[in-house]
Amino acid sequence: MVFVKRATGVILTTLALSLTTGAAPGAADPCAKFAGQQFVVPADALTCLKSFPFNETLRQNVLTNIARVFDFFTFEDFYLNSPAPFQESTTNIRADIARINRTTFATDYDFNRAVYDFTTQLNDGHTRWFPNCYTSFQNLLPTPVVTLEENGVQNVFVAPDSVEFVNLLGVNYTSHFDQIGFNFRRFAGAKVLSIEGQDPYAYADFIAKTASGNYLDHGVRVNSVFSSYRISGTDFSQRFGDISGPAFPDKNFLTMTLIPVNSKKSETVQVPFLASYVGAPFTDRASFWTANCAANDETNGVNLRNSGVSAKRATQKQARAVIIDKTPANGVGLPSQFQPRLPQTDGSTGVIKSYILPDNKTGVMFVGSFEGDFNQFQTDTVAAIDQFKASGVSRLLIDLTNNGGGFVCLGQFLHQYLAGAKIGYPGFVSTSRANPLAQKIVAADIALGVTGQISFYAPDNWAFLNDTPQPVTFNYNTPSAPFKINGVSDPTSQRFH
Repeated sequence: MVFVKRATGVILTTLALSLTTGAAPGAADPCAKFAGQQFVVPADALTCLKSFPFNETLRQNVLTNIARVFDFFTFEDFYLNSPAPFQESTTNIRADIARINRTTFATDYDFNRAVYDFTTQLNDGHTRWFPNCYTSFQNLLPTPVVTLEENGVQNVFVAPDSVEFVNLLGVNYTSHFDQIGFNFRRFAGAKVLSIEGQDPYAYADFIAKTASGNYLDHGVRVNSVFSSYRISGTDFSQRFGDISGPAFPDKNFLTMTLIPVNSKKSETVQVPFLASYVGAPFTDRASFWTANCAANDETNGVNLRNSGVSAKRATQKQARAVIIDKTPANGVGLPSQFQPRLPQTDGSTGVIKSYILPDNKTGVMFVGSFEGDFNQFQTDTVAAIDQFKASGVSRLLIDLTNNGGGFVCLGQFLHQYLAGAKIGYPGFVSTSRANPLAQKIVAADIALGVTGQISFYAPDNWAFLNDTPQPVTFNYNTPSAPFKINGVSDPTSQRFH
């Protein structure tokens, strides 16, 4: 597991599982059947994933580590009774861990899926469980759906660009549907009347509530169920969406009732999924486990004090709040004919793409993330705004569609710069948990002389409210500040920034 500690939360990600699981005696190897293939029938993929039996030792290792990591999690007690409109996220995290610990599972997949579902329901994109073993496939539907407005009325459609989009997956994907006689191409742009027997927006709500995760706001999760554009790295990209690109190969078909373009007659069809394999190469079940599941020298943490990292890093660690999502690993480029045709302004080579609309009064900044080069983000912002001003732009649209988060300070910078404020200390204050674990970490950092070059908890990574840096010997948890959430005592550190 990799634990990324922050003052405001924690990222839960698993890179690998340990131990070895044996194959059932005499059973055919379910993974060798499709070894070396880029795309796999979902039923075959799931059979492989479910061929690894449940292992109690693994469960105890995983849940023990998860329980300890949640000691870092700022919002644990907030989840006990989430305020409106975030009630969908309400849960008792410790009770959930206990429930999973006493549940009987047949396979290791079933156990990990339960952990995945539990963390996903928190709807916090910074707190997820992604076992490489079981997120090595992504189900893909050749008829990705979008929500579009037609004559002032919104409806769900198969993406009009679906043929061009799906073709970017390559002939290994598209030829499968030709071989089974399913013509996905004729459904491009079709109006969708129902999905799985439900109104398409009701089904979108269902997926947003049960499967999307990542965002506290239900409306944002509804947006994520549909296919949409984004910036992946520094390039335009299109994601399938949570309806058409679920994370697990546990569904063979999606039943849709739709009206094809140039037709007035509705059809009910079972659209087949095909799973994309995004894991490491393997030849059989044993090598699948070794390549994707077993712990190795690269999957465990390192002692930064002994690794020489502090000597290489000249600046303090920057706080990041990144949406952790495996599906971008299978990103597909946005077909070029659907990318903006307007010329890009200065400062558009990174994660920001900026344009001036034909009215010459409106500027657009598409901010794909707050990741990438920390300094370039700021210089690109300045370059774009300078060109807007020089061109007489008086209005600005900021598009944050599928923004993946990133450096917290870059979000503050963008807000402050666009507001016209003087660049400098924005005045935001924060705290960290001051439970027994946090108090021990801060005290140990001070005693060992650990600095902000390798630790978020080191005092010199923070400043007093007057913007004066804290000395490395200052214990901001002494004294702690009393704080109670939903009736539970959860003391915090002194306020800092």
